[in-house]
Amino acid sequence: MLLAVAAPLLLAATSPAAVAATPLSSAVAPPAKAAPSIRIDPTYWWVGMKNPKLQLLVHAPGIAGATASIAAYPGVTLEGSQKLESPNYLVVNLTIGADARPGQLKLSFKGSKSLTYTYELRARNTDPQRTQGLTQADFIYMLMPDRFANGDPKNDVVKGTRAPRVARDSMYARHGGDLKGIQNHFAYFKQLGATAIWPTPIIENDMPKASYHGYAVTDCYKIDPRYGTNEEYQQFVKAAHADGLKVVQDIVLNHWGSYHHLFLDKPAADWFHAFPKFTRSNYNAFALNDPYGSKRDYTLFNDGWFDTTMPDVNQGNPLVATYLIQNFLWWVESTGIDGYRIDTYPYSEPNFLMQWGKAIGEEYPKLALFGEAWEGTEAEQAFFAQNIFPPVNGFKSNLPGVLDFQICFAVADALKTENGDLSKLYHALQGDWMYVDATRNVPFLDNHDMSRFYSVIGEDFNKFKTGMAWLLTLRGTPQLYYGTEVLMKNFSNPDGKVREDFPGGWAGDKTNYFVARPGQAGEAFDYISKLANYRKTHSVLSSGKLMQFIPQDGVYTYFRYNDAGECVMIIANNTKNEKKVDGTRFAERTDGFSSGVEVVSGATVSDLKTLNVPAHTAWVLELRK
Repeated sequence: MLLAVAAPLLLAATSPAAVAATPLSSAVAPPAKAAPSIRIDPTYWWVGMKNPKLQLLVHAPGIAGATASIAAYPGVTLEGSQKLESPNYLVVNLTIGADARPGQLKLSFKGSKSLTYTYELRARNTDPQRTQGLTQADFIYMLMPDRFANGDPKNDVVKGTRAPRVARDSMYARHGGDLKGIQNHFAYFKQLGATAIWPTPIIENDMPKASYHGYAVTDCYKIDPRYGTNEEYQQFVKAAHADGLKVVQDIVLNHWGSYHHLFLDKPAADWFHAFPKFTRSNYNAFALNDPYGSKRDYTLFNDGWFDTTMPDVNQGNPLVATYLIQNFLWWVESTGIDGYRIDTYPYSEPNFLMQWGKAIGEEYPKLALFGEAWEGTEAEQAFFAQNIFPPVNGFKSNLPGVLDFQICFAVADALKTENGDLSKLYHALQGDWMYVDATRNVPFLDNHDMSRFYSVIGEDFNKFKTGMAWLLTLRGTPQLYYGTEVLMKNFSNPDGKVREDFPGGWAGDKTNYFVARPGQAGEAFDYISKLANYRKTHSVLSSGKLMQFIPQDGVYTYFRYNDAGECVMIIANNTKNEKKVDGTRFAERTDGFSSGVEVVSGATVSDLKTLNVPAHTAWVLELRK
């Protein structure tokens, strides 16, 4: 995640009393009859979790002076409570035994003012369609909810929020897109061939500026009301599953927004990293595994703030670590989402990342997990996924996969200039030896922080098709950024230019690409759709083996094949001239096959021993015997 505009660093906060009086955040179903001046996170929990320990963060004016107790509840034990620096917080520790049953747990707090709270323990949802995870058979469609489609104009402006207006002509204002707008276009995703939806963060971002992007969370347990409610998000995931679509939730571990209620009224000073004066991260992950690195560089990378309005959360504090882990378990169990994309993954404290990954993976082994590791080399990227490396400075990643920036960079380098260098793409795949399983990576060509792919390659439609052919036939789970399929374009300086509204997502839009896609926009959509839907029905592209050949004379060739005898040949001529390719070089994969059919155009290639590939053309050939 990158941001272009930042507000000044907040030095003042609202009064603790004002924060304490904030109503309970909305939940899938609110706790029963809780006193309005008390808040407990997590807002509810479940019996039958693999980890029986539960940490409750209780917030109310003066609550630290109270003594906590629970009414008798079979299977539930109060393990004690802990005061923090702030008088407005108390940590209550419970054990939820295997014999505990769903119900209402009565909590009492006796002090100068006695408070009671009815805390709900729920039954876990055992629907097998929940939390399906991702495989290479999936195709992820990434979008920004605020900029995709407005399905419910009534939530465009929410009274009491810090950015209480919609201005579609402003690059950094809210535009009004929401969960309902995404749901209204499930059929569009399916027509394209996508099987999974990844919205940028939908958790509350009640920030005064540029809150639309979602990466400055202000309430960890609440959907942003401009997108919908917690209950509507739960129904959104359920509806997606019923329609054959999976949902990936975009999350941030490293930082929150400066208007987060736990930053405005801090439980303790050590819940956030602080320096004598405002200090940014040095944005250099090499400090984590540099054998000659300094402690100062290491600390600046991990503890420095990502931006002026994004306080860096201190995950080295065990209470903070548990708070975060429980929150992300809570969202999976509450909604049944299929995966987490983790923003700015390397910036979090390494020991916490191992702890978080272990806890999430043990509770939800099917949940897909892939992180943003925006690094410059194959080895540095692999360092942040499960890999073959020994522990470095005590860190051994347990993250199954990462966003494959190396593929992204390599494709751009190959296509953005005439006769571009194909070796980087070859090397990006050759580096897969460093991963435990590189097929769990997510290749992509652009996103909300980068210049759009079509602009990067000079709006060359043939090169566009080559990039899409590679994206949809390489190993891993491919991701497409919204609008790429209809040739949306622009450069990322400023970043808002690559986050424009999808044409047709708002009533009155002059262009509606959901309904009609004239000209090359339609050709682009159809090309991706044909290839993506072919991929869905031909497992050789989603689970087959991969063999690549060293690029020669501007031509790059690789194969996807399986033990059932299926084989798909991908050959791309990246030059301005037609190339006559000696196909006998590929005999170890083409022996036994006599011809090929190009899966998008339907054209037949009758001679595999001599291939005449047109300039700037990629063929995806289903080989025939």
